[in-house]
Amino acid sequence: MHLIRSCLAIVLAVCIGPAALAGETRSKDPIKHIGVYVTPYYSAALTPEGTPEVAVAREFDARLASNMREDIVAVRDALQAKPQLITPMTFMVLAIRLYDVGLRDESVFWFYVAKNRYFTMVDVLNMKAPGLSGVSVAVRDFAVLAGPFINSYAFCDFAKQEAAALKAIDWVENYPYEGLFMEQLPSLPGDRAENLKKAIAGIREGQEKEREYLADPKNREEMTKQRKENNVPEQYCWST
Repeated sequence: MHLIRSCLAIVLAVCIGPAALAGETRSKDPIKHIGVYVTPYYSAALTPEGTPEVAVAREFDARLASNMREDIVAVRDALQAKPQLITPMTFMVLAIRLYDVGLRDESVFWFYVAKNRYFTMVDVLNMKAPGLSGVSVAVRDFAVLAGPFINSYAFCDFAKQEAAALKAIDWVENYPYEGLFMEQLPSLPGDRAENLKKAIAGIREGQEKEREYLADPKNREEMTKQRKENNVPEQYCWST
């Protein structure tokens, strides 16, 4: 199972928090900016006021680099209106920028959409093929680097996190990535449509395992304890 698909990997990330994972001082200051770099697709600005470098979709790159909330919302609306060929990397950058402009609930949802759309690609396409292997590396890097920030906020409210995760699965099922059915993209053995159905079922199974894990009071208590020890509530659970 892929690292970013693992329930326990997600739980670990939100328990420890990005700063602790990197061995940095555990500040109590609110974290309002996701400073990650996934070249050549995204390079965060050095400060929240700066302009990131974005190269995921020519039509949207300039607006995704904007620090104006209305620009990021406009991109979100445009991607949602025509999502058929939007790559997981584009949705990952959208999630990061939504977080940066203070729309953190939206950030959580689109981050989950991004990783779930990628999971369908893994189960339908040959991601080791030339032209696709780089996508796997990029999505993994986005998930590993940005995921702890976004999930650290997401798990401030367990019920909202679960609702967002389920909604994202439904969205990915209702709006499948059309690239899965392009003949020029090599596929795994079997019928593509059937493999897509299996992929969605696998995503739902993974979500159910996460729900069961977090439904155990001992697991939730330990997670909450570790988050407090690492100042995650102060860093992420603040109100706007």
